[in-house]
Amino acid sequence: MSATALAEPTAAATTTHFDVLIVGAGISGIGSAWHLQDQCPGKSYAVLEMKDTFGGTWETHKYPGIRSDSDLYTFGYRFKPWVGTPIASAEAILTYMQEVIEENGIAPHIRYGHRITACSWDSKASLWTVEAQTKDGAVHNFTAGFLWMCQGYYDHEHPYLPEWPGMDKFKGTLVHAQLWDPKTDYTGKKVLVIGSGATAATVVPAFAEKAAHVTMLQRSPTYFFAAPNQNDLADKLRAGGIDEPTIHRVVRAQIMFDQDALCQRCVNEPDAVVEELKDAIRAYTGPDFDFSEHFTPRYRIWQQRLAFVPDGDMFKAVAAGKASVVTDTIETFTEKGVRTSSGQEIEADIIVPCTGFHLSVMGKIPFSVDGRAVDWAETLTYRGMMFTGVPNLAHVFGYFRASWTLRVDMLGDFVTRLLHHMDELGVHKVEIAPREEDHNMPHLPWIEEENFNPNYLMRDIDKMPKRGDKPEWRHNQDYWAEKNEFPAIDLDGSEYLYDGVRAGAKVAEPA
Repeated sequence: MSATALAEPTAAATTTHFDVLIVGAGISGIGSAWHLQDQCPGKSYAVLEMKDTFGGTWETHKYPGIRSDSDLYTFGYRFKPWVGTPIASAEAILTYMQEVIEENGIAPHIRYGHRITACSWDSKASLWTVEAQTKDGAVHNFTAGFLWMCQGYYDHEHPYLPEWPGMDKFKGTLVHAQLWDPKTDYTGKKVLVIGSGATAATVVPAFAEKAAHVTMLQRSPTYFFAAPNQNDLADKLRAGGIDEPTIHRVVRAQIMFDQDALCQRCVNEPDAVVEELKDAIRAYTGPDFDFSEHFTPRYRIWQQRLAFVPDGDMFKAVAAGKASVVTDTIETFTEKGVRTSSGQEIEADIIVPCTGFHLSVMGKIPFSVDGRAVDWAETLTYRGMMFTGVPNLAHVFGYFRASWTLRVDMLGDFVTRLLHHMDELGVHKVEIAPREEDHNMPHLPWIEEENFNPNYLMRDIDKMPKRGDKPEWRHNQDYWAEKNEFPAIDLDGSEYLYDGVRAGAKVAEPA
């Protein structure tokens, strides 16, 4: 649903109250809804979703071969066993999410087709007022004591597309991968894919199945991990008759252990890991595969996400001659394709930029606190989930180096524990604020460029909340540390303010 699809607003008829409002019915929102009703069964809630169905990312993207780039044993929820192949199609993921919704009675709580147009906090009432509009122009007002933001981090409607010279000259089909129409026929066509990240690694082998030829044009190479799309441990446990919940728990733990070991090795022995990645690719292409020009990245391994290639399918397409790679920049588009800066002409019937997305901070929704507009870039993040000056709000932002959903489960535990704690204290407002020892702490960009620097983040990092130089005031992207730290968070720590009083502070007795 595009922003222009909405009718002119009409007057709001009623205001509906819930204890908690969850924004977004994607992988984060559905998981958070499960945790809320499981751990806080007495809380009323609704999920507001701008699309006409659930799914988020997996509903937005419809390009050929769309699949996860995280294994589903960790990308799936901890409470719902995954029984398919580790790298799954969008269709399989949507089926999994639908089962979660149906098995747990979440569907009646979801309000589809509700585009949020404003969120405002009133300290006197200790309430959020959320205004949403439906396609018929009706405006619906909701109030809630707590706002759980699960809308993701990118713009689902306007992908990032560079303004290359001569784009208007091209006579063929030019469509960003995010806007791909599944009805498009590419059989026997020459397809040019621009980009080399996880999306490109997905569409290249998918296009190669029916296209005359596929060319992947990249500015610079990416690190890829090629491996069979299966989990030997899961297969052995199933063969032994072990129940699926146990398989899910054990395999999930094993994968996370292995991922942690890989992360550490990328830091401590990066050259050895790179050689192992090459060996894994050669297992699919043969020993003579050439990495020198097109598959030798310029950045330190793990500075950007490591793209998984199941069954080495992209490399098999390249080795078979069905796909080729060009490492260069675009000088201009032409009527028949593009001309690169080195003068090479690449002809194409269809050009598919896989150039990423625009960062969307809090869904680009206007927020205000007591009448003052919130500028997220002026806030300080608390563990990547709460923000100074913005009460009663938590934001799910997952991991880049591990499955996004691991943090959905983690924050599900934290938020429900916080809600219980507020009930125990008899308070209606919680806010995060720097402690006395944080008074001179610098406010820095959301993440260090040398730590993680994908283009989509660097382009808009100035719009993101700031981080401090202490662990509490940053999103450290380290699941293996946070899985122990989050359950131990002291909700009576001095960074917490309840009803305006700092936790641990003495309140004067009435005279």
